[in-house]
Amino acid sequence: MTRWLSEPLLAVDHLSMRFGGLVAVDDFSFVAGRGDITALIGPNGAGKTTVFNCITGFYKPTIGRIALARSGKIEATGVEALTRSGRRSAVSQTCDLYLLERMPGHEIARSARVGRTFQNIRLFQGMTVLENLIVAQHNELMRASLMTVGGLIGLPSYSQAEKLALDKAANWLERIGLLDRADDAAGALPYGDQRRLEIARAMCADPVLLCLDEPAAGLNPRESGELNDLLLSIRDKDRVSILLIEHDMSVVMKISDHVVVLDYGRRIADGAPVQVREDPAVIAAYLGVADAGETKASVGGGQ
Repeated sequence: MTRWLSEPLLAVDHLSMRFGGLVAVDDFSFVAGRGDITALIGPNGAGKTTVFNCITGFYKPTIGRIALARSGKIEATGVEALTRSGRRSAVSQTCDLYLLERMPGHEIARSARVGRTFQNIRLFQGMTVLENLIVAQHNELMRASLMTVGGLIGLPSYSQAEKLALDKAANWLERIGLLDRADDAAGALPYGDQRRLEIARAMCADPVLLCLDEPAAGLNPRESGELNDLLLSIRDKDRVSILLIEHDMSVVMKISDHVVVLDYGRRIADGAPVQVREDPAVIAAYLGVADAGETKASVGGGQ
């Protein structure tokens, strides 16, 4: 059985998002599996980023439920019980369950452990490459410093936390090939390096779900290949589930375990990449035609 059905990490149910009279997302449901790379694709304006913004707390959905199991797996009975209780989360020996639509964005990142990148790179351009990765670990460092006091007086717990933060940052810089540029300003890096640094920064916060909004945008074929390798490494080595929005079908079809397709805010396809690639509704949505024979190569990234 597919992991998104056998071991769901994230369940989005009947999600709708309206901005006045505009319906950006309309009764949208999908499940992302633990250990999967799940791609959310669709034409421009389909509502993909709006879904991301609801999952990560930038928007509060008009209607709908967004459940995430930080550990264990989502069970319908547990979600219903938590919904009735009026609480945001339920932590037990079998499952740490969160209802993200009830949580502010900073709690989704800190407690539910959902990390994110954006369409437009949002690094701290004036900080060094290393500092960008250290600042991502500020929650742990602040706790270890007793909210700065311990750092000022040199508590051993803070010194240890600081060393662990530096070690983690160095490990990620080595993995993305930027260790020799640790002291350079992040804004001085080439575009592709900035993209990888942003992903490394998100990973320094130890997410269980990493949400990537068009990570391959603006990358050349070599950089897209490096991105593929990095994301597969995050899935396989770090065992972090990935949810990504992407227009580059060469990325989507090569690395995704599960693809969900949006059009005009509604789900029109959901399944393995090969199934989605050959779906007539997907071909028509992307290219405005129903000639699958003519357009299959374009939707499938030339494969």
